[in-house]
Amino acid sequence: MLTKKFFKSKQEAEVTFEFNVSQADKVQLVAEFNNWQPLDMKYVKKDKVYRAKVRLPKDRKFHFRYLIDDEIWENDHQADAYVANDFGSDNSVVDTAIA
Repeated sequence: MLTKKFFKSKQEAEVTFEFNVSQADKVQLVAEFNNWQPLDMKYVKKDKVYRAKVRLPKDRKFHFRYLIDDEIWENDHQADAYVANDFGSDNSVVDTAIA
């Protein structure tokens, strides 16, 4: 799930990435905005989700995926869009344009 917070005085948006998985020891956010380097997501016990907050430039689109336990790739089921990748699957897309 994606949640976006826009700032009036800054040309960026704070995007909260949330992923719910029942059986996982680790979930990482892997995205083009950080050169596809895995970013560990924090498990929030009370909400039962893995969460990461990232500030991104406004009016841009970024591809991303979730990596579970270093081996399983998943998309965000509420992403703004999906785009085919070079590996025969899709990437999730987050769009930081103000709707």
